[in-house]
Amino acid sequence: MHPRMFLCAAIFASVAALLTNPAQAQGISKMAFGKTPEGREVSLYTLKNAKGMEVAISNYGGTIISLKVPDRAGHVEDVVLGFDNLDGYLQKANPYFGATVGRYANRIAKGQFTLDGKVYHVPVNNGPNSLHGGLKGFDKRVWSAKDSSDGKGQHLALHYVSKDGEEGYPGNLTVDVTFTLPADRNELDVQYSASTDKDTVLNLTNHSYFNLAGQGNGDILKHKVRLSASQFTPTDENLIPTGELRSVAGTPFDFRQEQTIGARIDGSDDQLKGGLGYDHNFVIDGGGHGKLTLAARAVDPSSGRVLEVLTTEPGVQFYTGNHLGTVPGKGGKVYKFRSAFCFETQHYPDSPNHPAFPTTELKPGQKFHSETVYRFSNQ
Repeated sequence: MHPRMFLCAAIFASVAALLTNPAQAQGISKMAFGKTPEGREVSLYTLKNAKGMEVAISNYGGTIISLKVPDRAGHVEDVVLGFDNLDGYLQKANPYFGATVGRYANRIAKGQFTLDGKVYHVPVNNGPNSLHGGLKGFDKRVWSAKDSSDGKGQHLALHYVSKDGEEGYPGNLTVDVTFTLPADRNELDVQYSASTDKDTVLNLTNHSYFNLAGQGNGDILKHKVRLSASQFTPTDENLIPTGELRSVAGTPFDFRQEQTIGARIDGSDDQLKGGLGYDHNFVIDGGGHGKLTLAARAVDPSSGRVLEVLTTEPGVQFYTGNHLGTVPGKGGKVYKFRSAFCFETQHYPDSPNHPAFPTTELKPGQKFHSETVYRFSNQ
């Protein structure tokens, strides 16, 4: 082939590829999302693919602001709760909508733990407990962001350095979170990595609230859920694990076969009463060994949307929005009681105080890595 003809053919192929996948042609879009009270500029990054999925993520808190996927008829809805602007995420009433949570996700009893023989105290912000990293966790920090997209998908890489002593935690911790939207399938892959210069504890997750019928479109009690978990960690009156790994067999916590969320949620079980519904860590069968394992699956019968969650983590917190009530969200919709659910992939709550639980300790020279995939389809 003549060199000029070869060049023309190559250009034609490139243009054709861009036309078949316009999202890849455009790359990740970026726009202003507001300023923090300290005057730091915050951005909103939108990832799209040719399969009809769109995800908007802010570098404030590494927050998933919206996640749009089609239903069985091709109709696209935003399936995560949140706010229309940064001001909503800055308010105290924000229940961690879509946030990247750390340095320690979930609860630490009495805001203290012992590491290397030293007692550390972290802020108490949830009754007698420390919750989701304290008063100013990773969800309230501005992360640096970089578009690292390639031909296989769009990648948003976020970076943050948590200084030694921040919120009471030891060690300078370097954290990277990469959100990937593949070009050819409707899933969001979230990869976490971290390193430290001093012994510390670490538990990272994303705190998206899902309603597969669409954000603000009623409750989630008719959603059907399956959890790959033969055990869960029962809690005391302060929602702290007792240390027991309890079988789900014969209890309302048995989701090994698909169950409707609302079928048993208001039963007489003391664990349900204590959490006002489901707010428990489930032990993933075969999980926590460095490979992706199916942890949870949810289906909205009305729209046909299906969410599968795969993770390398050993646990998943299944939470049914029991403390939602009158929070005004996107588009003026009010997020009422049990209008969303969470699948928070994680190490177990209060692990630093339970030596028998999988360790959350991270030491200098070690590299923390975790991955969670949110896979969407229809039935």
